[in-house]
Amino acid sequence: MKPETLSDAIGMLDEELTSAADEMRSKKANDKKKHRGKRPLWVAGTAAAACICLFVTWLLLPGSPSQASVIAEAAYPEMAPYPDESDYISLTGDFDDEGFSQVYDAWRESRQAQLDQPEGYQDGLESFFPAASAALLSGAEGENRVYSPLNLYMALSMLAELTDGQSREQILDVLGTADIEALREKASALWNASYCDDGAVTSILANSLWLNEDVIFRQETMDRLASVYYASAYRGEMGSAAFDRQLKDWLNEQTGGLLAEQAQDITMPEETILALASTIYFRAKWDGEFSESNTKEGVFHSPSGDISCDFMHQSGTRNYYWSDQFAAVALRLEESGSMWLFLPDEGVEAEALLTDENVPRLLFERESWTDSRYLIVNLAMPKFDVSSDLRLPESLQAMGITDVFDPYAADFSPMTYEADEIYLSQADHAARVAVDEEGVTAAAYTVIATAGAGAPPDEEVDFVLDRPFLFVITGYDGSPLFAGIVNQPVS
Repeated sequence: MKPETLSDAIGMLDEELTSAADEMRSKKANDKKKHRGKRPLWVAGTAAAACICLFVTWLLLPGSPSQASVIAEAAYPEMAPYPDESDYISLTGDFDDEGFSQVYDAWRESRQAQLDQPEGYQDGLESFFPAASAALLSGAEGENRVYSPLNLYMALSMLAELTDGQSREQILDVLGTADIEALREKASALWNASYCDDGAVTSILANSLWLNEDVIFRQETMDRLASVYYASAYRGEMGSAAFDRQLKDWLNEQTGGLLAEQAQDITMPEETILALASTIYFRAKWDGEFSESNTKEGVFHSPSGDISCDFMHQSGTRNYYWSDQFAAVALRLEESGSMWLFLPDEGVEAEALLTDENVPRLLFERESWTDSRYLIVNLAMPKFDVSSDLRLPESLQAMGITDVFDPYAADFSPMTYEADEIYLSQADHAARVAVDEEGVTAAAYTVIATAGAGAPPDEEVDFVLDRPFLFVITGYDGSPLFAGIVNQPVS
């Protein structure tokens, strides 16, 4: 029957899609009775510091066999490369100042375009960051804990796109956003302001969706995730070793192999409907490297006893901040943000800072902070390489995201025509941060230590990170990329 109007055509198409979904449900009911129970949605997130990860986009390794078909594919921003000064020095030693200036100006313009985002795009982070940090970093019991606030924010934003009703409202409340339209604008702006791949700084965010080939998904949702969140979507055979391997390869590719140990056990069971992966890989140099000749062995007072480790030393003028429970300094990263080091007062545990409202206030309202002084800071910081492999369901439920874990309450209707009894069955987050004399690699946050958080002397203060401390790594725009507590600098 030929439609007479556009409305008739849309109605007929909807009937066909509904019929196709019914046929698919019937086929699955007959062929896979053993999986007739509740159908889980699987979400994973990993973070690596200075290469920090949460799962983001997908990329097939060259030459690898593909079992996945492309449903939607993201297009990444192209950035002008950071110029290498050595390329503009002639054989006679003369410097081509004009040529260098042209290339440098092109790079600066390209970088500024990524940072030029709508006013207020960070609104909500000031409440999300402390809530997420308290939920994910507490209860370490003397072990290291690290995660990526930005990575978790992006993963939850995409989860909001896949849900509706109360399921979506709970996620929006946690993200501090009024509605889904506002979230799309903020998440896209945060992604672009944090993304950098110019040769000077590596801050790469990636997102991907892995879809069950037996399920009909809503194309408009896949397209929106690709355009707003730069998320690629792929369809394949759930439960197959080949599909699992492609997800693992994607995770390792996006995180520089920093989380290979955590990724090796990830599998997508046959009953999985969709896997959402989001990553962040970060790498930056100090804006003033530590000299290796000043690295000396020292003692770190860990919860389990004193540990001998290498301490990096640096003295210089910088802002020193204090509050009633901690002291803090910020180490600048070249062409990027900072690594904040929060050292709790003597007798105050590092975890106590997770619920101290002055920590996020200092991060987000630095200009109005009154308890600070510009002086000589003698910094001693341990080299460290810390990682975490966290299970998120309990933390997310503590934050107020509960319905998505309940097969009878979860609403995943924007994702698929087969939205009944789908729920979030697994949510994982892995992160890693490594710090040395050159800078931050893999998931990055740093350490603080000093003799107390009172007002410092007028001219000079020792800031020694020799006991458990909190660190936060921020991007160029000040958004928190990584955060963690260092209890054991030597694993």
